[in-house]
Amino acid sequence: MPLLTPAAAILNIGVAEFALSPRAHGATVLQLDWRPPADGDRDLGLLLARLEDDQDDPIGARVSAANALAVQRILSARPMLVSVRPAAEVVPGLGPRMILHAGPPIAWERMCGPVKGAIIGATLFEGWADSPEAATALIESGALTFELCHDHGAVGPMAGILSPSMPVVVVENGPGDTRAFATMNEGLGKVLRFGAYGQEVLDRLRWMADTLGPALDAALGLHGPVDLRTLIAQALQMGDECHNRNAAATSLFARRLATSIVRAVPADTAIEVLDFLAQNDHFFLNLSMAACKSTMDAAHGIDGSTVVTAMARNGVDFGIRVSGTGDAWFTAPATVPNGLYFPGYGPEQANPDLGDSAITETRGIGGFAMAAAPAIVRFVGGTAEDALGYTREMQRITLTRDADFSLPPLGFVGTPTGIDLRRVVETGTAPVINTGIAHREPGVGQIGAGIARAPLACFADALRAVGRQLGLGGTS
Repeated sequence: MPLLTPAAAILNIGVAEFALSPRAHGATVLQLDWRPPADGDRDLGLLLARLEDDQDDPIGARVSAANALAVQRILSARPMLVSVRPAAEVVPGLGPRMILHAGPPIAWERMCGPVKGAIIGATLFEGWADSPEAATALIESGALTFELCHDHGAVGPMAGILSPSMPVVVVENGPGDTRAFATMNEGLGKVLRFGAYGQEVLDRLRWMADTLGPALDAALGLHGPVDLRTLIAQALQMGDECHNRNAAATSLFARRLATSIVRAVPADTAIEVLDFLAQNDHFFLNLSMAACKSTMDAAHGIDGSTVVTAMARNGVDFGIRVSGTGDAWFTAPATVPNGLYFPGYGPEQANPDLGDSAITETRGIGGFAMAAAPAIVRFVGGTAEDALGYTREMQRITLTRDADFSLPPLGFVGTPTGIDLRRVVETGTAPVINTGIAHREPGVGQIGAGIARAPLACFADALRAVGRQLGLGGTS
């Protein structure tokens, strides 16, 4: 017989086991999902309190103003695709024997299999070596320089490799006075970004350099710049989230340039280019990444801002950059995504997460916009309700919603935008990233797709750095 008559209604905060006894005696108990700020870390909790948007506190007011400026720059960005040029012509600081890679800094000795394989492929593509063995010997001799895509205004998916002769898309954000670059997407199968470097990979790269890049550049010369923000906004309303699903965006892009391609190049070349676009639903991914990079770079370098402006992985380390801490990287070990695998593969073959493509989530699309693309869960795992839930959850750690990137399944509200370092640390809610899963061995390729979470240690370290820059003690 229940002891609580009439039955009590109880709100339980904290340890779930505390609700067992009242329930056993007839009470209705609602369990509140709550945890102490900063997971109970006293120093981080005190730092969070000092960094709150308190207009009566000089530091709080400074952080609030800095974040408002960062958000304004993000929302006002207008990334435009203006050209496709060889990287050596346009990427600032790209040396003649330099290869750029995805993620935070890493030495050759620590690189994962797909990144090493892609570097070997780039070395062969450039003609710096004539065999994989010669390429490896050249690399290990120290003759090549490795730097980050992000340090040169570029982004690359998966291995993220960019070398001087590769054609890159050039995206300009006029309001932010920023430019960004990305290689063009090769499609699926045996591709450089997964570490493959066989003859078919090199032949495709040469066709992209000799035919695809010049054709698209000529078409853009006739058509004029393409507004990527508008294309992304349209694609979000057509079932894309513009990271793992780009079918609608690629179709919109091909449609936008099709007549200009036909006018700009010979008929047989136009057919090749349009066939390639028709068969590669992922083509827009690299454009999306460059658009997001040019946007987030405009919000970078604002003193006192806690907005995260980059998330990137190199297959070994996960790293973030924060607007108010300059070009410092805050890193933690990368993890294997939780997802679905192609037949014959499983987590034991998977490489930890890699690539610069999480710039899309940093901008508020990709995993943050999964509500727009519930069909994506058939690829990464979960249910349609999970897709809605991820987007709702990301609102907890962002500063605003982008009304231009509206989400029909959520009543046309905008995507959660502007990851706030403070909110991540306070709530313990890690940013979600939907991502491809690469095999550990170079050249095997994609073996699945899933959901990754950014490691929280990166954000705690970055918050301490913000505190130090603002002159706050107790942030070691």
